Amino acid sequence: CRARGCSAESNAFPVRSGGVQPPPKGSLFNSNHNSDHTMSLRLGDLAPDFTADTTEGKIRFHEWLGTGWGLLFSHPADYTPVCTTELGAAAKLKPEFDKRGVKCAAISVDPIESHHGWVSDINETQGTTMNFPIIADPDRRIAAQYDMIHPNVDDKATVRSVFVIGPDKKIKLTLTYPMSCGRNFA
Repeated sequence: CRARGCSAESNAFPVRSGGVQPPPKGSLFNSNHNSDHTMSLRLGDLAPDFTADTTEGKIRFHEWLGTGWGLLFSHPADYTPVCTTELGAAAKLKPEFDKRGVKCAAISVDPIESHHGWVSDINETQGTTMNFPIIADPDRRIAAQYDMIHPNVDDKATVRSVFVIGPDKKIKLTLTYPMSCGRNFA
């Protein structure tokens, strides 16, 4: 905060002569978005349950999670280079997730047939075997429940989102960022 010129006590924006300046137009704190728009999910909310086709068969999400932790992460589209490397890296880390009682699931708005072909591509190009489900959401129903479609970015594809879901099925952490950013599982 000090590097930006604000104090830790105030958490305000940089002070210029005359007092605290308003946040820059278009920033996270002062956007052009509709002011009555609120996130559909907040920390502590019950994660939406759903039934969906996945690369490992049909699942009912809460039942599939069982009594452990869940990591749900979205991908804008199948076969994209960033998504392919992310899923390969996460598959290689599955033993570490298992030790901690965490189940991983990815979601994309592409259909299940595309996902099956993508799994083969991930296995071949990433030198791994996919070992967690990719959820098919071609009607974008689940993406809407989890607020993964941001019309100011793209009205069809999902932004990149991560949800950490606790054993009580409540959301413990959310991360959302543009499609142009990747995740680092290393």
